[in-house]
Amino acid sequence: MGNLVGRTGAGIPSEHHSDYADDEIDLRELFGVLWDGKWWVAGITAIASIIAVIFALSLPNIYQSEALLAPASSSGGLGGLAKQYGGLANLAGISLPGGGSGDKTALGLEVMKSRRFIAEFIVHHELLVPLMASSGWDQSTGNLIIDPEIYESAAKKWVRDAPPPKRPVPSLQEAYQKFESLLSITEDTKSGFISLSVKHYSPVVAQQWVVWLIEDINNTLREQDVTEAERSIAYLKQQIEATLLTDLQSMFFELIQSQTETVMLAKVRQEYVFKTIDPAVVPEKKSEPKRALICVLGTLLGGMLAVLWVLVAHYAKKREDL
Repeated sequence: MGNLVGRTGAGIPSEHHSDYADDEIDLRELFGVLWDGKWWVAGITAIASIIAVIFALSLPNIYQSEALLAPASSSGGLGGLAKQYGGLANLAGISLPGGGSGDKTALGLEVMKSRRFIAEFIVHHELLVPLMASSGWDQSTGNLIIDPEIYESAAKKWVRDAPPPKRPVPSLQEAYQKFESLLSITEDTKSGFISLSVKHYSPVVAQQWVVWLIEDINNTLREQDVTEAERSIAYLKQQIEATLLTDLQSMFFELIQSQTETVMLAKVRQEYVFKTIDPAVVPEKKSEPKRALICVLGTLLGGMLAVLWVLVAHYAKKREDL
């Protein structure tokens, strides 16, 4: 037994010693290879870091302007009438909406993100050039930098070389996709507050677009409600003349009064659906790009590629020698 223990070394089988020795040799060889190729590693890493710095500096600044919104309070008149006259309205074939502010807010958010609204927004405010052709912002003059390969400002002509089926003049579908990538709408389900933000090369443009978005969504839903209310009033007046039932006539008169209040409220209240809690301002600091992070990641990636290249080159050469 004693000879066996002495021969194996503290009770560990001899084949395990062989594995440990092989591992130790491989580790030493690995560090030796890296040490021999340290100048390659340092050189490739330095080149990668320089490229990362140049790339980071070449990226234009992007600014983000943000506004905090809250759902505007609802009069709730139609909700009360729906409870009071719901049965009679169904008999008369009339549908009474609830008129809750939650439904109006959800509708406003979906309309604001819709293709139709954004396309009309771009056309109404003539945003196609600053949206699709801008490549930066001149801080000294405050003007947008327009890419001459996309749009000739002097001739006011689109000259971009776009592959079919695209054309030199960007379509509203392209503009929608680009605008959607710059727009961010976040709703806090607990508090009900909505964060609306827009990114752009120009901080002034970003702030202006946020302001226009809030104004346009309120105006769009206001016009829709006014149109619906006026049509409802006209229809209800016809129903009053067509029925002899006192209860239905009374309901129709109250509905007309409620719809008239809706029209009045829509025309008086400027912030019809969304109320601005914290208005958008012209940002002084950029939000993108993260140049320091780009430089660090570029340097790390270059170092890892350099180490991998040294190891692969060494073991490839070793295999050829065998």
